Amino acid sequence: MLTIKLARIGKKKAPHYRFVVIEKARDPWGRGAEIVGHYNPRTNPATIEVKEDRIKYWLSKGVQCTDTVWNLLIDQGIIQGEKRNTAKISNKRRAKLGKVAEEKKVAEETAKKKAAEEKAAATEAAQAAEAAAAAGGASKEEAPAEAAAPTEEEVKTEAPEEPKAEEKAAE
Repeated sequence: MLTIKLARIGKKKAPHYRFVVIEKARDPWGRGAEIVGHYNPRTNPATIEVKEDRIKYWLSKGVQCTDTVWNLLIDQGIIQGEKRNTAKISNKRRAKLGKVAEEKKVAEETAKKKAAEEKAAATEAAQAAEAAAAAGGASKEEAPAEAAAPTEEEVKTEAPEEPKAEEKAAE
């Protein structure tokens, strides 16, 4: 199976890469089918020169790309799609991250369902309040007036006043 890889060329501590179409299991410095571009990460911004028509040709033939090459081609606008994660992690870590992502997705879905249920309950309560207001319009108008005036029990439960300064001096 063929793949498009980056083959490092250039001097020590001065990397320069080629986009190479080569057998997947073969060493990237070995003989490849075709060189389809160059990549220099040391320039600001990084220089990428690719043969767009040849890359599209090879992709149409079923050639795969490494994750880094895929992301670079997306940045250039040659192919469409989402970028791939290029972090190197072990299979155990990858499986664990997959489980965490799945659990997170499930938690988000349950949170969305709960929010939707709360919203539905709030709308039902609002409709019930409107229906009650329509049925007993006069009782609703009287309720705020009663709430505004303090009752006798509330007056009695207020904190007792402290003795005035004159009474304290007399004691």
